[in-house]
Amino acid sequence: MMIALNISGEFFDIKQPCELINNHTVIEYIHFLRKKEVGDITLNSYLRGIRAIIYYFINLGYTSSFKINLVKADKPIKQTYSDFELELLLKKPNPKQCSFTEFRNWVIINYLLGTGNRASTVVNIKIGDVDFSGESIILKKTKNRRQQVIPLSKTLSITIKEYLKFRQGGDEDYLFCNAYGERLTVASLQHAIYCYNRARGVMKTSLHLFRHTFAKKWILNGGDIFRLQKLLGHSSFNMVREYVNMFENDLKQNFNEFNPLERFAHKEKHVSMRI
Repeated sequence: MMIALNISGEFFDIKQPCELINNHTVIEYIHFLRKKEVGDITLNSYLRGIRAIIYYFINLGYTSSFKINLVKADKPIKQTYSDFELELLLKKPNPKQCSFTEFRNWVIINYLLGTGNRASTVVNIKIGDVDFSGESIILKKTKNRRQQVIPLSKTLSITIKEYLKFRQGGDEDYLFCNAYGERLTVASLQHAIYCYNRARGVMKTSLHLFRHTFAKKWILNGGDIFRLQKLLGHSSFNMVREYVNMFENDLKQNFNEFNPLERFAHKEKHVSMRI
């Protein structure tokens, strides 16, 4: 029986027999992706997937041995929110006058800057996952599917406590919900922050930029990349190296000193929310 490999349904009209796959096949695939205006980073992601399949068939002897190299990609500088933009976004709305949605969005901005969590993680956090006494947050839904415990900064703890007086709910309820108490989706969260940022005069609206900003500010504030790796939930330093080009020798221990949210914490007392 002939074993065949279909690299891409869009690329090949028919399946390509394994014994005919060679370096030229991969080069043609790269040309095909470039015609589709696929970026270098995404292109390399596709190549890694194809390489794993082809190398598997090479090991089985179905395909002649050859090497698949990734393309050299120019990595763009990761965008972040500026200090001025963060000040606009972190300006606290009057909880007695604003809507629940606006106040919730303000809390989410604080949360994103104070944790560096991904959007997919944020929407799955439940009220019971926040341990105020232990000053920690349990992340049960992460990209690598491993539960993680991260520190809860002082400012974020105060902010969430105030928010919960308004949001209420039990331990099994999602921390960030819509106006009807239902769980936010990633899409609805993105839309909410898009509207919030624009209303504050900030044209950048990407949720992931808060993650980049967290990493950048962590390093600039003196934080070490070993702890940053754990906080961001990366299994290796490959992604962390995107943010820094050197390791810090003097590792400080104070989490609140490094946390970017603490640098933007408002000095005024938090106004209690009336239920």
